[in-house]
Amino acid sequence: MPACPLPADEALRQRTLDEMNLVDTPAEQYLDTLVRLTQDLAHVDTVLISLIDQDRQWFKARIGLEASETTRSISFCGYAILGEDTLMVPDATCDGRFIDNPLVLNAPYIRFYAGHPLRAGNGKAIGTLCMFDPRPRVLSQQQQANFKDLATLAEGYLQLRNLAQVNHDLRVEMDREQRKALLDPLTQLWNRGALTAFEEHERRAAETNGLQLGAVYADLDHFKAINDKYGHGGGDKVLCETARRLRAALRPDDLLVRHGGEEFVAVLLVKDSEELTRIAERIREQLGARPMQLPGSELKVTVSIGCTLFAKGETMDDALERADKGLYDAKQSGRNRVVYVTPPH
Repeated sequence: MPACPLPADEALRQRTLDEMNLVDTPAEQYLDTLVRLTQDLAHVDTVLISLIDQDRQWFKARIGLEASETTRSISFCGYAILGEDTLMVPDATCDGRFIDNPLVLNAPYIRFYAGHPLRAGNGKAIGTLCMFDPRPRVLSQQQQANFKDLATLAEGYLQLRNLAQVNHDLRVEMDREQRKALLDPLTQLWNRGALTAFEEHERRAAETNGLQLGAVYADLDHFKAINDKYGHGGGDKVLCETARRLRAALRPDDLLVRHGGEEFVAVLLVKDSEELTRIAERIREQLGARPMQLPGSELKVTVSIGCTLFAKGETMDDALERADKGLYDAKQSGRNRVVYVTPPH
């Protein structure tokens, strides 16, 4: 198959994407919500916010697909950014551009595809809102209009995010390769290395704002049984959905990390132990509020949580060790609960 062609202004387009500092950053609740809403409205298997990087397409938000990226040369979205309007492919097996594409011949067996360009403030297409399905189909005029509206919302969010200074310190202190090394590719959360990388940043933020640092240590209940029953593929789906629900329960500036396996850690700026415990309870409630969808079944998942405030001058490791003790107590006392551990004076 021929490789996807490049835009005439590729050098400027790539520079624009690089300057926005979007690639290899954690997933975000607002975009998670948008792709889920698009999936519900369009009744398709997969929806992505795809950023077209130099030699790959990387997914800032995704639902229905576990891969975090694919090569650019085989991407449908690489074609979508070449035009001004939505690229519609009713059946990829009837389209000469895609008939022998590996994504058509092999999983995810794309048949229907729709992708709308997402542009930066200077008008350069940095990626797409796209959706695809293993069944051929045609969108109605109303569905096409709804899809464009959703793309407009995604584009607006990305542009506003670029203007915001929320991640200013991150952009100044860390380049893309460093960020990439600190991302968990399955859940698109930071990995445990981020706790060390951002520890000083969190301390400065707490001091500047007159707040305290709190740690929340969460572990999914009976996760081994989930893997045993549904396989590692089912377990991965549970971990991805858990990450989405954790992002929704936390605030945009909270540091959320996949600590390993089915363990997650959040480092928060709070006023006191009451606020910290309230947030931990919100995490617990939202995670178990509704069943998770697995192929052919629904699964109720719960979480046990330990939390604590940092003592003055205390290291991250010491605070997490104490929060982990709270997590152990929560497990021992019946699971699906929050245990707060008072820090030493």
